[in-house]
Amino acid sequence: MELVYDLVLVLHFFGLASLIGGLMVQLSARGGRVVNLAMMHGVMTQVVTGVAMVGLAEGVSSLDKDVDNAKIGVKLAVALVITVLCWMNRKRPGISGGMFFTLFGLSAANVFVAVLWS
Repeated sequence: MELVYDLVLVLHFFGLASLIGGLMVQLSARGGRVVNLAMMHGVMTQVVTGVAMVGLAEGVSSLDKDVDNAKIGVKLAVALVITVLCWMNRKRPGISGGMFFTLFGLSAANVFVAVLWS
């Protein structure tokens, strides 16, 4: 079961790479920034795999993982806000700089929470 957890964690990292990569591509976009498919798929992958990892950690006693529910709650809330903002702006021909940097800041904040919250 440890292998399954580790594979889900790798998928979670792929989602992070897709989200941050999609945002980084938009930093130098000419003609306006948009919510691209990499951002959409990345954040949805992160939400699904994050929930799966918590379910595995809580449900499988052999994994022996401690889950900090407050940390997970904050990360899930931030990820859901990013998901909603991406979903609402996915078909627009362009997004404002404020919206773009909100998405970027929330994504970075989620990484900081994951790494620095002990």
